[in-house]
Amino acid sequence: MAAAAAADAERGGRHILRGFVSRDLCKELEFIHRSCGAVGYRPGVLSTTLLHLAATDCAHLLLPFLPVRDRLRDTVESLFACDFALFVEFTALISCLFFWIKAVCYLNNHGKDFKGGIFHFQDGEPSAVVPFAGDVVIYTADRRNVHCVDEVIEGERLTLTLWFTRDSAHDEDAKLLSLLSHQPSSNNNFNNPNCFLPSPASNNMYWFSNEKSGFDIRCARVQFLGYSFLTTSDLKDSSSDQSIEPFEQLNNPLTLARGDEVFDMKFINSLHALQVLQFYYWKASELAAARSEAIENSESPQLSFRFRTSTDMEICLPCDRELAENTLGCSCYEEAKVFTDSNDLSLAVVAWENYSCKLRRDLLSLMPHWLPNQSIFFADPSELRMYNG
Repeated sequence: MAAAAAADAERGGRHILRGFVSRDLCKELEFIHRSCGAVGYRPGVLSTTLLHLAATDCAHLLLPFLPVRDRLRDTVESLFACDFALFVEFTALISCLFFWIKAVCYLNNHGKDFKGGIFHFQDGEPSAVVPFAGDVVIYTADRRNVHCVDEVIEGERLTLTLWFTRDSAHDEDAKLLSLLSHQPSSNNNFNNPNCFLPSPASNNMYWFSNEKSGFDIRCARVQFLGYSFLTTSDLKDSSSDQSIEPFEQLNNPLTLARGDEVFDMKFINSLHALQVLQFYYWKASELAAARSEAIENSESPQLSFRFRTSTDMEICLPCDRELAENTLGCSCYEEAKVFTDSNDLSLAVVAWENYSCKLRRDLLSLMPHWLPNQSIFFADPSELRMYNG
């Protein structure tokens, strides 16, 4: 431990780990942030915290974080000679981000996914860090590591950020477990078809603004993928629902449209639709391959779109398009459009449900092991089920 402490002192309390996070995990965490993120803890920041996921009935989406969260804590304890002494105080996916130790994992690439956003230390080496997906910067939160980040001038700079502390009073796990243990969704309710469906936070959590104007994060992300939200027929047929504000309509059943085509499925709310659509973007190449295989096997894809009619009403919200494009980086969505086909969205619905159900099942397997220890950690759920079996 003394040797590790001496080596850390020579480095000025900072470390760069190249390729620490796999590309696949970077893309999965990107999917989670772009389908669940909300306004962050300071102006100009979008974030997806673990507490936010748990509070919006997306607790199953905690699981992809856990392996890298555990690895980072172990790595930090080793680098800073404090074995078994650290607690995770805060874990979040953060974009446009202008304690004791902090770790920042980059999930996308400077120059390709965004411009600007280079990390600078005030003095010492390295003096600057250019973000590349999978790399991690670890540094102490003290005067040795005064730093700044260049303004992101285009696109969305995505990071997984963790704070570590020696003070157990700030342990994030205890807060998460308290929230999870009091949720109905923590019960074994897989017979409920809605067990993994998200529940939106308050609408102001999705309103990103500057001093003059703003946009709804959910609507903007859907629009950048070429879609829009429509109210469903059961809402339009009810005269009492005509007075519903557009923001409130995002919390009610709705569907998706692309130009003159309407996807023939009702989503429970805007977050449900956004998660499926972002999953569709994340898995675009795999869904295209599945479609091609079905065609080769003479299986005709089921048509999932109908033409829009005069009764289909688009949910219209105020939107500063330029601000949304500068904040979210709409150009990054162009890559997926090479692969997409109208009927792939039907495949995405099924694949998303399977993905979510598996994570929910794994979460329920892990909860009995977390609660007695008041600690959240990764373990192979299949091995736990065999052990409990």
